[in-house]
Order: sequence, then C-alpha cells, then structure tokens
Amino acid sequence: MGYPELDLNSKTAVVIGGTSGIGLTLAKGLARAGADVIPTGRRQNLVQDAVCEITKTGRKSLAIECDVADRVSVETLCERVHAEFGKADILVNCAGITQRTPTLQQSEADWNRILDTNLTGTLRSCQIFGNKMVERQYGRILNIASLTSRVAFYEVAAYAASKAAVASLTKSLAVEWARYGVCVNALVPGVFRTALNAEMLDGTGRGRECLMRTPMGRFGDLEELVGAAVFLASDAASFVTGHLLVVDGGFLASGTNQ
Repeated sequence: MGYPELDLNSKTAVVIGGTSGIGLTLAKGLARAGADVIPTGRRQNLVQDAVCEITKTGRKSLAIECDVADRVSVETLCERVHAEFGKADILVNCAGITQRTPTLQQSEADWNRILDTNLTGTLRSCQIFGNKMVERQYGRILNIASLTSRVAFYEVAAYAASKAAVASLTKSLAVEWARYGVCVNALVPGVFRTALNAEMLDGTGRGRECLMRTPMGRFGDLEELVGAAVFLASDAASFVTGHLLVVDGGFLASGTNQ
C-alpha cells in the first residue's frame, strides 16, 4: 500500500548545490520519490550531468546554473523554475565550501567567502524562494547544517561558525513562516566522506578519530541521508518545522564507545 504522504509525485524540488556530493544524492533521491527536480550549481557541465541523472528516473528537470553568492543568479533561477513548472514546492540548500586553517591564520577574505556561501547564500535562496512559498501558503525548505553546528571540529572555525548560524537561521525562518504553511528544517549529517572533506579524512588522525567517535564505526553512505530528506520534504512532515534532523551513526549521542 505504501504511505501516500511520503509520495512526492506532483511536487517540484530545487536543489541548490545539487550537482555533486550530498546535493546530487538528495536530488536523485527526491526524484526517485516522485518529484520533478532541478539540481543546480555554478558549473555548466556538472549541471548538465546532474539533469541527465534526474531525467533517467523519468522525472522532469531543467538545466540552469546558479551561484548562491550572486543574488541575481538565484532570482533568475527562481523565475525560470516558476516559468517552467509553475511552482517550487521544495527547496534544498546544499551549496557549501570549507577550508582547514588555524584560526590565528584565518584571513578575513577566506572567512567572508565561506560565510557568504554557506550562510548568506542559504539566506538568499530562502528569501527568494521563500517569498513565493509564503504567497502560495505552502513550502518545504531543507537546509544542510553540520555536526559543527553542535560541536567543535579542529581548525575549521569559519565553516563551523557558518553552519551553527545555518542551524539558527533554520529555526528563525521556521518560526516566522509556520503560519504560512512553510516548514523549514535542516539535516545534520554525521561524517560522510565526500569530495569536500576526503583530504581531511583519508588516512588521517582526524579520520580515525571520527570513526572512533561514531558508535557505528564507519563513515556514513550518502544514500543514508535520502530517507530523512524525503520525509522532511513530504506532507508526512506537515507538523515538523524548526527541527534539526541528525543522521550521524550515533556521533552526537556518544560519550564513550567502549
């Protein structure tokens, strides 16, 4: 029989930062759940490849680049999506960058670049797409927070500050927009090996420590984020807002593991 409230048929989803890593995995997962999905990012070739992945599932898509650091770019994306599909039911904000740097050596330029992409970029897309959702009295926004929203990781202060702020922004928007039928939540992934962090994890003390602190004793598989994302994007989550859904193999629950 299934559970119809989890079915995303007739929904349109926009995944910003949806051409690689977590974003691409979530974009494909939303498509498998029935949504038409627009995966977007800055690089045209990756956008085209991601769109091909979506259309292979039988769902509709749209190839258009977007840079969250450029408000006009996000506005253009929103206009194109609404022109082609008439609406955007679901917005997933996955665009993100990081840099490992001792905080005493952190340049203001790099700090600002990371905050502008991870935090202000999320704000831009939430404002632009959220405005349409508030008008329609319906929407599902899913931001990507981080373990660093809750605990400190060594020498990534800018990234951690941006993700702690994304968690706070998620709650603020949830409270403001709840009355308009717009639910705003965030995923908190544990340690998932992606192109963004592979250099920090592979064969390093940091990687070994992450494994030691994760009770399941392994890195997450990106597909393990899809179920949580589909739930938060669906009508099954109609009374869930301002929530940070942790998918971390027990990391944050852990005191000692042996």
